[in-house]
Amino acid sequence: PESVEKGLVTLVLTIVELLRQLMERQAIRRVEHGDLSDEQIERIGTTLMLLEERMAELREHFDLTPEDLNIDLGPL
Repeated sequence: PESVEKGLVTLVLTIVELLRQLMERQAIRRVEHGDLSDEQIERIGTTLMLLEERMAELREHFDLTPEDLNIDLGPL
């Protein structure tokens, strides 16, 4: 049961990390294209930093490393 729980937590956090990375890449593209106001850039940056911090806390809580959540999808 414990290994099933850890496997499920790893899967869920891997998906969340994937989504975080995709959102970060999309935000970077939008900034580079000039699609965002300064206020929007600030809000997105703050949100992404907070999400990254929370992910680090969750990895630590569940004794996972960033490599445990790594899925290499190549360039997206």
